[in-house]
Amino acid sequence: MDSDITVIGGGSWGTAIAVNLARNDLTVKLFLRREKQVKEIKETKINQDYFPQHKLPPEVIPTADLKKAVSNARIVFIAVPTEATRSIINEIAGHIGENTKVVSTAKGIEEETLQTNSEIIANHLNNNQKLAVLSGPTHAEEVMEGKPTAAVIASEDKDSARKIQRIMNNKSFRVYTNPDVIGVELGGAVKNIIAVAAGIAYGLNYGDNAIAALITRGLAEMSRYGKERGAKLYTFSGLAGLGDLIVTCNSSHSRNRTFGYKIGEGKTFSQAEQEVGQVVEGIKTTKALYTAFKKGKVRTELPITAEIYQVLFAGKSPDKAVEDLMTRDPKREMEEVVNMKDWL
Repeated sequence: MDSDITVIGGGSWGTAIAVNLARNDLTVKLFLRREKQVKEIKETKINQDYFPQHKLPPEVIPTADLKKAVSNARIVFIAVPTEATRSIINEIAGHIGENTKVVSTAKGIEEETLQTNSEIIANHLNNNQKLAVLSGPTHAEEVMEGKPTAAVIASEDKDSARKIQRIMNNKSFRVYTNPDVIGVELGGAVKNIIAVAAGIAYGLNYGDNAIAALITRGLAEMSRYGKERGAKLYTFSGLAGLGDLIVTCNSSHSRNRTFGYKIGEGKTFSQAEQEVGQVVEGIKTTKALYTAFKKGKVRTELPITAEIYQVLFAGKSPDKAVEDLMTRDPKREMEEVVNMKDWL
């Protein structure tokens, strides 16, 4: 069976993307690094590491041959953590077809450079290879179960966005398009910091008022930073901003919330990270943004990010961090929006 669609990364999200595409009768190559995992999936049709209760459809073809996986693909989804994006694009850049569409799906910011995943990938593409970003409130577990989900595909190339929208849309997965690539990516990345904070608040049993305030002020923080980076503010009121923020702050499926919850309960950083057992993007994103702010590379005020950094990396108690957030100088709400023109 040949395929012109490839998903790189056999973790939870990569597997869910492949399964959703297969529901549309599309054959999809799923690249996994470990031969043992590929063999196991071929024999059992189960990705035991992530979804032991789900059989993968026959249209999902596992492979450990990276060159073969991408060389004939018209569309390549990159579903690896942000920390692995640069190495994987370095590996495949010379093997991607001349007119291939590349879809970035990770939600993070590279610590050393402050680049988003699409910015990392873009340096390796030619003018004919079109880049898109998939984001939104999309827990892999619910996509695997076929529960109703909506997402955003962002690209500066309208035709590419619509093409990817068409191949992903079905009765349980609805995709909207958006030209604001940087806004969609930053919404997906920065909300992970807020989700760690929400998890801490849940772990401290602070209640609904605190969570509502945290989500709302977290959205303001995301929007301010997005505006500094050239994003459109309206993007943060959509699926890749507010939508993703709500689900990640409140769902038990969220690794970032779960990690924060364990910190709030009193676990150490290493204990919480070990118990989650998967990549928690919010950790590195917190460090990246706060470090850049301290170096003057980010001008926007980031009070929640700063307090989460102090809790995770400087030994500050979560209770003290919350107290310091609550006793900051009084502010006017929405002062980052001067007038409605800022939303356009």
